Amino acid sequence: MKSVKSSELSGLIGSEIGVSDWIKVDQDRINVFADVTEDHQFIHVNEEAAKMTPFGGTIAHGFLTLSLLSKFSEGAGLVIEGVKMGVNYGFEKVRFLAPVPSGSNVRGKFVLKDAVEKKPGQFLLTYEVTVEIEGAEKPALIADWLGMQFIG
Repeated sequence: MKSVKSSELSGLIGSEIGVSDWIKVDQDRINVFADVTEDHQFIHVNEEAAKMTPFGGTIAHGFLTLSLLSKFSEGAGLVIEGVKMGVNYGFEKVRFLAPVPSGSNVRGKFVLKDAVEKKPGQFLLTYEVTVEIEGAEKPALIADWLGMQFIG
């Protein structure tokens, strides 16, 4: 993660903060996610039935792709110097734009949209995160993700 001073945040708004490494979304990962969430819809877990769909095979759950944002942020997000703790604060918007076929590589691109000091030492950061699919024109998803960082 990139480390910045709180005084530098306003100058970074609108800037690309980072791009994560690629992560493979294979069938094993999809199956484990299906088990954990109890979402076993055939398009995710039944390779034979999924071949008959317009996707031509299984695809990752949208929520699986979304859940990878935490991992992506490790290499592509930022941390304010002196941070004691950071927490997921939610989303303003999430749009699933394209399916992620099993076996695809995905990565996250982070743009800092806003940074507000809500209370002394408490910063709300808003990122626009785009999850790209390697070799695809259209991203898997775009989300406005909120994170709170506590410094002091």
